[in-house]
Amino acid sequence: MKNIEPISTIMSTKIIALNREDDLENAEILFKRHKIRHIPVVKEDVVIGMLSYTDLLRISFADAIDDTETEVETLVYNMFTIDQVMAKNVVTVPSDATIKDVAEILSKREFHALPVVDDGRLVGIVTTTDLINYLLKQL
Repeated sequence: MKNIEPISTIMSTKIIALNREDDLENAEILFKRHKIRHIPVVKEDVVIGMLSYTDLLRISFADAIDDTETEVETLVYNMFTIDQVMAKNVVTVPSDATIKDVAEILSKREFHALPVVDDGRLVGIVTTTDLINYLLKQL
């Protein structure tokens, strides 16, 4: 297994991103539609935060009601902004960071996704799932 490969070889480049002006209801739609669990929050392609699906679950009853009941979620989501819910001190990595370096960061921290940033601009996202899939291909 090569541990010097850059993260750019496994990161997702089809980026779904939010702006701080977006609402949480829209965020939930994006999470479900694209079957993802992390969305970078950007201001003109510069990462200013990270929103996870778990963040939404913490403030809503999304796991307590079925998919046809949206009134409770909407009410709760209208009480908060993306700015209030997102993680603000986001760790990022450049696209030339090694897969090993990224694996070490994710294994020691309490998050499961890292925005990939080059020259101050968001160029991708790498998740623990990307790393697991990479390892599976190596075996």
